[in-house]
Amino acid sequence: MTWTIFYTRLIGLLTSVAIFVVLALMPPLGHAGSEQVIEVGKFSSAQEGTALPIGWRPLTFPKIPRHTRYEIIKEGETTVVRASSEAAASGLVNAVRVDLMEYPILQWRWKILNVISKGDVRTKQGDDYAARIYITFEYDPEKVDFSTKVKYGMGRLLFGDIPIAAINYIWDNRTPPGTIVDSAYTDRSKLIVVESSRDHVDQWIEEERNVYEGYKKAFGEEPPLVNGVAIMTDTDNTGETAIAYYGDIAFKSAR
Repeated sequence: MTWTIFYTRLIGLLTSVAIFVVLALMPPLGHAGSEQVIEVGKFSSAQEGTALPIGWRPLTFPKIPRHTRYEIIKEGETTVVRASSEAAASGLVNAVRVDLMEYPILQWRWKILNVISKGDVRTKQGDDYAARIYITFEYDPEKVDFSTKVKYGMGRLLFGDIPIAAINYIWDNRTPPGTIVDSAYTDRSKLIVVESSRDHVDQWIEEERNVYEGYKKAFGEEPPLVNGVAIMTDTDNTGETAIAYYGDIAFKSAR
C-alpha cells in the first residue's frame, strides 16, 4: 500500500465532513474519558453487530478494490473489533487531538490468528501486517528541520493538508520487537515492531508504549500534536489472509 494513497485517503476522510461536525466529534484537546485517560477506541462499550464504533470511519484506498471487513463482535464477555482480510486492505480511523506532553502513554489490546508469512517490513511487496495501529501527527513548523519543511511543502502542494509524520505499531512475522524501520515508501512514516513471530498467536496481548519517547527516538525531534489514530489489518501486497481482533485503545497520563 502506498503512503501517498494512505495520506490522501486519510485526509479526505477527516475533511469530507463539515468542519463543525468534525470538531463536534473530536474530544477537547487533552480531555476525554477522565482527567488522566483519553479513550480513543472504547470498543468494549459498543453494541455487538453495529456497523462501526462511535467516532470511527472507514479508511479505504482508491486503487484497492478489496477491503478488509471490520465488525463488532463479542469475544468472551467483551465487545471488540474483528478484522478479516483476504488479499485486501482498508482500516478504521478516528480523528483525535492529543498532546503527548500530557498524555504520552498509549495502551491497547489486540490478538491475531496468524502472521503474514511473506511479510517484510523493508519492502513494498511485504508491507502487510496482521495488525497495526497508526498514529498520525499535525504539522508544526517549529518542530521540524528545514529539509523536512521543504518536503512537507511539496507534499501539501500535491495532496493538501497532510500529516507531517506517522508511527505504525505493528505485529510482524520475524523482526525483533523494538525494531524501528522507515516505511518502504517514506522516511516520515516509522514502523515500530511490537510483536513478532507466532509465539503469541491466538492470545490477547495487553500493550503499552510511550509514544512521546518513541517519536523522539524514531524522528530525533519533539513530537507535534497527534491528530489521528487508525487500526488496520491488510494483506493486499502479499495476497494472504489474516484475522485480527482489536480491544480498547487509550492515551494515558504518565502521572
